[in-house]
Amino acid sequence: MNDPYQNNDRYPYQTNYPPQEEDAASDATEGADEDEQMYEGEYQGVPHPDEIKEARRAARLEAKRKARLAAQQEEYDEDNLPEQYETIMEDCGHGRFQWMLFVVLGLALMADGVDGFVVGFVMPSAEKDMCISNSDKGLLGLLVYVAMMVGALVWGGLCDKMGRRKCLIYVLSIDLLFSFLSCFAQSYGFFVFFRFCSGFGIGGSIPIVYTYFTEFLQMDKRGEHLSWLCMFWMLGGLYASFTAWGIIPHYGWGFAIGTEFQMHSWRLFILVCLFPTLAALVGVFFMPESPRFLLESARHDEAWMVLRRVHDTNWKAKGEPERVFTATNIKTPQTQEDEFIEIQSDTGTAFQRWTVRHMTMLQQVMANVMSLSAPDLRLQGLFLAIVWFCLAFSYHGLGVWFPDMIKYMQYEEYESKVRIFHRERVERFHFNFSLVNQVHREGEYIHDKFANIEIKSVKFEDSLFENCYFEDIKSTNSFFENCTIKNTVFYNTDLWQEKFKDCRMENTTFLHPKKGCHLNFQEENDIVIYLVSFLGSLAVLPGNIISALFMDKIGRIRIIGGSMLASSACTFLLLLSFSQGAVICWQCLFYGASVAAWNGLEVISVELYPSSKRGTAFGILNGICKLAAIIASFIFAAFVGITKIIPIFLAFSALVCGGLLALKLPETREKILS
Repeated sequence: MNDPYQNNDRYPYQTNYPPQEEDAASDATEGADEDEQMYEGEYQGVPHPDEIKEARRAARLEAKRKARLAAQQEEYDEDNLPEQYETIMEDCGHGRFQWMLFVVLGLALMADGVDGFVVGFVMPSAEKDMCISNSDKGLLGLLVYVAMMVGALVWGGLCDKMGRRKCLIYVLSIDLLFSFLSCFAQSYGFFVFFRFCSGFGIGGSIPIVYTYFTEFLQMDKRGEHLSWLCMFWMLGGLYASFTAWGIIPHYGWGFAIGTEFQMHSWRLFILVCLFPTLAALVGVFFMPESPRFLLESARHDEAWMVLRRVHDTNWKAKGEPERVFTATNIKTPQTQEDEFIEIQSDTGTAFQRWTVRHMTMLQQVMANVMSLSAPDLRLQGLFLAIVWFCLAFSYHGLGVWFPDMIKYMQYEEYESKVRIFHRERVERFHFNFSLVNQVHREGEYIHDKFANIEIKSVKFEDSLFENCYFEDIKSTNSFFENCTIKNTVFYNTDLWQEKFKDCRMENTTFLHPKKGCHLNFQEENDIVIYLVSFLGSLAVLPGNIISALFMDKIGRIRIIGGSMLASSACTFLLLLSFSQGAVICWQCLFYGASVAAWNGLEVISVELYPSSKRGTAFGILNGICKLAAIIASFIFAAFVGITKIIPIFLAFSALVCGGLLALKLPETREKILS
């Protein structure tokens, strides 16, 4: 007899066997094993319990399989975003839109370049208006660099959460406002505060500009066009040097309201330096947000509109307006942080919502910073940071050493021509001619008159002034030391307490003293300093062109390593700098050789990190650069006039170390933005 259970899909009541009598059926099953007995529920069409369990188990396995496939597909879609975005950018092409953005962001970079020169150019004049001491001058330069370092760290992190365009508007607005206010600051304290705030703003421009522009470029255009963008920093230096030479020496280009408010030429120079910032700020308002940032923030529709605008602008300019933007599905999953912010945005008071949003944003920025220490980013990030530090240390250190060395050579040359007068006695004489570069020791001046003259670099030591009269005197770097002054009148002069060191005054009168230092602006603002800065900025042009043309051909690593090693060789030529002309020549050669390394570092820094961390990482690297500049400025300046060997050795060692380490960095020439 055939077993009716061999067919699992059919039950016995479904068979075509002829019906059996009740006794026959009973006989057929009599004596059968318990395991072979038929489940009585099958006569009513009820499945066996084991079959129910098996069906449920199969359903669970199928559900897990589908969930696993869905998760794999979602992960694939996320991993596929870089390739998809690169394909879309290639479809959009490179054209009018990128060139418009290039000019706008270039102006922002130019504003940063101008700000790097402003303090150095105005300080010789500002110290005269506000009588700034040497220690205070050093403090101003230090605070500005500290502000720029902090600005790079803060704004680099914020642009990954708030957006590239919004943060760039903020930094340019801060720089514009406080630079404008610094033009009118009459006290040193307010001037330092306004320049500090300005530095905090413009310090964030470099990380934002490079991150912003990179995300509108396709892979085969990034290296070249980011290198061309670096030329605007050079233009900033040229603009600042040229306008400083044309404006600052003209001390009469200004006005005064009484004796409390003075608007001299150096303040006008700061106003003129605001033009690149103002132009960049206006231009950014007409530019869209980075579509890559919008996609990372789950703002898909906005990203699609921006990409379509890029596509239509480029192809319309190329004479193909009929081309259709075909990208339709460019979505990324929403993050938990975004969902949390959205939930909280509709609850509580306005202040509570503002607090939640900004505290959450701060937590996200800090999480971004901590994520840079992940194992896959830690080692290459450390190497990159060391290379940044080495290049910045040598570049900015020598950048301080070059002009200081020129000034020292000028001073030595000037000192070699000093005239010394010893124990002279002058009685009843009218000094109506200027006294320049002189030293008078143990002299006696009786019933003498000094009127309408300039006293420049003159020192009176252990001398006697009796019954003398000083009127309308301008003094520059002139002092009275250990002198005795009796029955003498000072009328309308700038000779005041700081000019008299350990002097004895007897019946001496000061009438209508001039407030402020009132030194000679025309003489102190030597055109050589502006010329040095102008030529140094212009010298980087060949290096910029070469790096732009070969960045995508030979790769970032070879550009960085080769440039730093070539720059290290140039430092040895500084041992031959025995004149001002030689120093200027070697300075130009060094700047021209090292600029390619800067361009390569900036390109690889934006390519190495993922979009969600790109601004944060670049901000940290740029902050390290500013820190290196601060350290180098103190070290290199300390050896001016003492020895050339130590600064040259330090610069050489840093460049060789950084150049060799740069060869260990990963090549990103063919890397799609992750």
